[in-house]
Amino acid sequence: MNPAKILIIVSLVVFSITSCKKETTEIDKQKPEIIINIDGTFPLNCDTLYFGETFNVKMLFSDNFELGSYSIDIHNNFDHHSHSTEVTECQLNPIKTPINPFTYINDFTIPVSQKQYQTNLPILIPTENENGIFDEGDYHFFISLTDKEGWSTQKGFSIKILKR
Repeated sequence: MNPAKILIIVSLVVFSITSCKKETTEIDKQKPEIIINIDGTFPLNCDTLYFGETFNVKMLFSDNFELGSYSIDIHNNFDHHSHSTEVTECQLNPIKTPINPFTYINDFTIPVSQKQYQTNLPILIPTENENGIFDEGDYHFFISLTDKEGWSTQKGFSIKILKR
């Protein structure tokens, strides 16, 4: 067979395959959800945690395509700043200057291809660090959820961390 005819046939086949292919990928334009109305959700706004004890973070995450990761930030609220996402206001202690506040910041990956994921994450709140015993009082529990596309949503709760 003539090389020119082979080139024409190959070109026609490639053109017919690529021209018939339709792009059907849907674009994710929706933020993921942090669902806190499941049985046993913890912590919630105004909950109390205790130094020297472990608590389990229990929440349900959901996304229309695929979840990606989440992060947890626990930090003091001794100055009464706010990033609460809840309407319920908690009773706060008087404003105070932190001496040795507890801080926890950590990122977690969600298994691949998950549209829903329920956390059951144990977190130990130590009683002290190299600087001494942690300050008890008002804290924030802040959780951020990101889907595979990069959309994110957050929940912020006012909590107390106390000594038993």
